[in-house]
Amino acid sequence: MNVGRVPKNPSPVPGEGAERTRSVSEAGEGPGGEVRSGADGSYFPSPGRSLRARPPSPARGEGKRGAKSTVAPEMRRRARVLRQTMTDAERKLWYALRDRRFASFKFRRQVPIGPFIADFVCFEERLVVEVDGGQHAESQYDRRRDRWFATNDFRVLRFWNNEVLANVQGAMTVLAQALKVE
Repeated sequence: MNVGRVPKNPSPVPGEGAERTRSVSEAGEGPGGEVRSGADGSYFPSPGRSLRARPPSPARGEGKRGAKSTVAPEMRRRARVLRQTMTDAERKLWYALRDRRFASFKFRRQVPIGPFIADFVCFEERLVVEVDGGQHAESQYDRRRDRWFATNDFRVLRFWNNEVLANVQGAMTVLAQALKVE
């Protein structure tokens, strides 16, 4: 007696358990590798066939399949670390901006843009929001960074950490004015 593989039951139907345990040679195969195992000769797709029929998921993120990222791997790693080690002020502002909570604008945090990593960015409005501590006062690096963003059609809003921590609603009001929210 030739005993083949036992067809797997993708979703058991009550009362049909005995018919599904027959071997493939007894049950027979239907079109496209489906296993005929029901008493009435019905077909059940084999699990391998149904999984292969699905289109593959995109390689990364939303958008074009297999699109190469223009961001250097080191910048991506640095952005991930910054997302994990946000300051209290950044965390407080992010809570107000995330999930389109602020006037349905989509904000992303710690995003590599060109040679820099922006704290928060709304690509739809080309607005970069920076939350800075005292080390950024009179910083040449920040001036150069702001010039680069301006050259690439981004507007930059800067808030001090203590402004966000003490008055997040005031920061949101300034942000609303910049985005022309009614």
